[in-house]
Amino acid sequence: MRHFDLCVIGSGSGNSIVDSRFDDLSVALVDKGERFGGTCLNVGCIPTKMFVYPAEFASSAERAKRVGVTIGKVKSDWVAIRDRIFGRIDPISEAGEEWRRSNGNVTLYRESAQFTGPKQLLIGDETVTADRFVLAAGSRPFIPDLAGLDDPRVAERVHTSDDVMRLDALPASLVIIGGGFVAAEFAHVFSALGTKVTVLQRSEVLLRKEDADIAAAFTEQLANRVHVRLRQRVIGVDMTERDTVIVESVDAKGIHYDFECERVLIALGRIPNGDLLNLPATGVHTHADGRVKVDEHQQTNVKGIFALGDVSSAAQLKHVANHEARVVQHNLLHPRKMISADHRFIPHAVFSDPQIASVGLTEAQVQDRGKPYVTARQDYGSVAYGWAMEDTEHFVKLIADPKTKRLLGAHILGPQATTLIQPLIQAMSFDLDVPSMARGQYWIHPALTEVVENALLALEP
Repeated sequence: MRHFDLCVIGSGSGNSIVDSRFDDLSVALVDKGERFGGTCLNVGCIPTKMFVYPAEFASSAERAKRVGVTIGKVKSDWVAIRDRIFGRIDPISEAGEEWRRSNGNVTLYRESAQFTGPKQLLIGDETVTADRFVLAAGSRPFIPDLAGLDDPRVAERVHTSDDVMRLDALPASLVIIGGGFVAAEFAHVFSALGTKVTVLQRSEVLLRKEDADIAAAFTEQLANRVHVRLRQRVIGVDMTERDTVIVESVDAKGIHYDFECERVLIALGRIPNGDLLNLPATGVHTHADGRVKVDEHQQTNVKGIFALGDVSSAAQLKHVANHEARVVQHNLLHPRKMISADHRFIPHAVFSDPQIASVGLTEAQVQDRGKPYVTARQDYGSVAYGWAMEDTEHFVKLIADPKTKRLLGAHILGPQATTLIQPLIQAMSFDLDVPSMARGQYWIHPALTEVVENALLALEP
């Protein structure tokens, strides 16, 4: 039975832990994924944003009319777009795997793994042990139990975010099941590139976890470009004689609907992969939803077993996984001087049309906590650059504590939202009060950042 000093399960953020400071340790790196490098690189944030970028060009044609520019009929080349993206990503994945194999102290296993005992792991047909483990096994798309999904003909036409970006051709029509950020981003991408998109969402709004004002405005605006059906519970999928797919749903009143399409995208979130590791065999505790439980040091209840990223984090964000990887790396190197992860102000973004960026509490969360608060809403069109854009739809919403004058939450809907949010993240992270943030620096005129400045000023009495 082979023994290692350290075993890392997962080749995403967990892979970044093992640098030259671990050269004197024997390391096992385990990943059964089809492609090396984890979710973000291969099927997540990187390729999706590389699809969002050309989609932004395509969708700009309609907005251009507002300012007197007529752009001809938009034509997208799906194969060229897809091949550009994966022609860049796949070599990175392959090179990363090749480099890891060249590390003299690292043994790479490209097989599934399950614990068979305390700090004992069965990898393929080989059992190994290790002094310390890092669980960074990521997550996978949630697949609901739908009638008809077991039909191979249907299954060929039903996709998740893991494979929909590698389609051979752009579908003429697509039904997206779900209303979260994955659904929102792919609805934008496919509709902008020319697909007729229908989004089926069970709740009353899309992106229901966002601030209510943001979610409502986003739902209304996306519905102007794609077919959005709310309060729909999908119950089955089937094939037609025309070789298309029927998605069957039922609304709150019990009325049944059929939606016909070429392809289906299931976008109902991701579930952690901890259940695939047989964690009970090693004594590691998990939450009810399957996430691995960790303390402030990212260590599980079993000393020497750490976890990070989607397998343990409710956030399921790459920047969170990267932060946690740095914490775990430090704590592996300095077990007597461990540091804690900082999850106070985790920002997130939705790269759809319009963009969304958020950090901190929503208004509903502030109300639930019984905190005193004030809000300010600043429209893009109220500042010079937004006015030049003819913007009438987008806004910044800030929530602050009137006593401490600290931000409690910041939410932005509109162009460049993912960039505009950054100074607000900094203000919250470094404990800047609203007056200092608003008046203690220059804000470039007439930049779009003035919408953030004016929102901050509006919070002052």
